Amino acid sequence: MRALVISMWLLHWLPLPVIARLGEAIGSLLFIYKKKRRLITLINLELCFPEWTPEERHRIAKKHFQNYARSVLERGILWWASEARLRRLIIIEPSVPLDAINASPTILLCPHFVSLDVAGVAVMLESSLCSIYTQQLNPIFDEVLRKGRSRFRPVKLFSRSDGVKPIIRAMRENLPFFMLPDMDFGEKDAEFVPFFGVPAATLTAPARIAAATHAKVIPVVATYLPNYRGWTVKFYPAWENFPGDDITAATRTMNAFIEDRAREAPAEYFWTHKRFKTRPAGEASFYESNASDEAPPAY
Repeated sequence: MRALVISMWLLHWLPLPVIARLGEAIGSLLFIYKKKRRLITLINLELCFPEWTPEERHRIAKKHFQNYARSVLERGILWWASEARLRRLIIIEPSVPLDAINASPTILLCPHFVSLDVAGVAVMLESSLCSIYTQQLNPIFDEVLRKGRSRFRPVKLFSRSDGVKPIIRAMRENLPFFMLPDMDFGEKDAEFVPFFGVPAATLTAPARIAAATHAKVIPVVATYLPNYRGWTVKFYPAWENFPGDDITAATRTMNAFIEDRAREAPAEYFWTHKRFKTRPAGEASFYESNASDEAPPAY
């Protein structure tokens, strides 16, 4: 892992197109050799896009591996490049909503696209934040990741086991909560809500925290600019009347929003995760029993 970190540091001096193409080449190899993870990706795409041909799903799956590997190498730029270089490469639409963040509690809802770290950097160039952090298995990578994500402004990182109370306290101190809402963590604090028409164990925390803090929810999505020019980070208008009186309906609204964004950039959404791993009682698993449950690093 130390060699990987050193390699990422050396690579970050290169132009972005060079890093990106190298990452895509590595992703192409991973698509060939990571058979279990490839299978999970193809199963997810078949569940979510049954109207696509197998060839279309195969093409998007391969492109996703390329995008994912590329995003890992590009984190060297996020962790070590100058602020001036980052501001040239990250195009923010329309801007970081600082007035809204400073006015009242805010949830920045960031779905799992491969460039989600870019969205975090875009916020931290302008504002501190709080978020939930999963400690990495390798201590060297964990330290680099923590420092890289907090090098511009202080960041409060909480463990999922800490619960919501420290998050709510931080939000009341005007720290926006940078939240990643769309992974399968089991049935605890989740409900089965359709995602692309398939019941998926979905965290209700965004709706519950918004209700408890009277927070506004502002979605933010980071995607690639064409021709290796960098990234675009788009902040969407705050959701109106969210969550309302029905937590389940609010969670469905969230999933529908993520579906729409995934349709816009399908090769950049995080399909290698077992999004439908947890099933309602009596329903068989979609995934083969020997497919690895281990998530790729640093997510």
